Amino acid sequence: MSAPLDGLTILDLSRVLAGPYCTMLAADMGARVIKIEHPATGDDTRAWGPPFLAGESAYYLSINRNKESVALDFKSAEGRAILTSLIAKADVVVENFRPGTLSSLGFGYDALARTHPSLVYVSISGFGQHGPRRDEPGYDAVAQAESGMMSVTGDAGGPAVRVGVAIADIAAGMFAFQGLLLALIARGKTGRGQLVDVSLLDAVTGLLTYQVARYFATGDSPERTGNRHMTIAPYDTFDTADGVLVLAVGNDVLWRRFCQTLSLDALGADARFATNEGRVRGYDELRASLAPVLARLQLSPLIDKLRQAGVPCGAVRDIGQALADPQLLARQMVEVLPHAAIGTVKVLGIPTKLSETPGAVRTAPPMLGEHTARVLKGDLGLSEKEIAALAAKGAVRVRT
Repeated sequence: MSAPLDGLTILDLSRVLAGPYCTMLAADMGARVIKIEHPATGDDTRAWGPPFLAGESAYYLSINRNKESVALDFKSAEGRAILTSLIAKADVVVENFRPGTLSSLGFGYDALARTHPSLVYVSISGFGQHGPRRDEPGYDAVAQAESGMMSVTGDAGGPAVRVGVAIADIAAGMFAFQGLLLALIARGKTGRGQLVDVSLLDAVTGLLTYQVARYFATGDSPERTGNRHMTIAPYDTFDTADGVLVLAVGNDVLWRRFCQTLSLDALGADARFATNEGRVRGYDELRASLAPVLARLQLSPLIDKLRQAGVPCGAVRDIGQALADPQLLARQMVEVLPHAAIGTVKVLGIPTKLSETPGAVRTAPPMLGEHTARVLKGDLGLSEKEIAALAAKGAVRVRT
């Protein structure tokens, strides 16, 4: 079966993380993504490292599979002409320049919508296309800090901590992909495209859900609680004799089952802890009783015992341990692709599994300018002589 976005052409003018993540999600589901990169430097992340594999940045490799790389300087007259021709053939444009940058070059949404009314135009920025902070640059750490996300991350009484992944960028990329799909559905009904406006600040704020609801309900900003859940208990990490356990006792039935499984008769009979509300209110006392018991137990047998009883739990694992999990491997969450310079490269698989029209990890992240000649010749009809002349002027870069 064909993938759901087969036949869709996306012109990707984005770089770094949020935009490339959005277009990778689309490419995984069958869209043709033509990635436009500067001929001299390419995507910023090509230089981000170490580590590098045969000169290719591991960071860049993580988010650019299934794409074609066209190295094009669209600030030159020749480059602008080529970009104009490519846009005319595209269904979607994705960009994450600072607001107004592409408009100054004639490639903003308003200008393109007049000549290409069916075009879907996805703009990702730090603070959005309007508002008093629209012109500020967008960085993940700033968005995490100013959204409040950082204020609720970290140990109680300790400093605010950035989430260990670039959650603002990744969330913005996911919301941008959602917006892209919604705009395509709307276009199917009206024939018209539209602007999809996503900001890092909006995206990470949108993830705060029950933390914001707690503030709305009480007027008090939530505080950091480490790995503890503020409204469920025990839902936390605990040291064991040889590792760290994550315990997620989500309701009263699970609490009774947990106590029975570990023969914690006194805790199970304690009226203070009979309900989740009681366990949350008395969590300091509960943890003081529970932690020493768990600290004496071996992690792996403990997890086996709890899982057999149906109590949600797990081990705190590092990345290598996680990627060796037979469950992830069975779900094809690690893929191996041939690469021109590296030989083979491993990438993450596709989390969304479709039964009838699945996506696929097809091609490795491209080398800079790997597809310039093919696209200029096959899509725009340029001759080899014309392409060579453009390369001599620095308007394009062709990988031989």
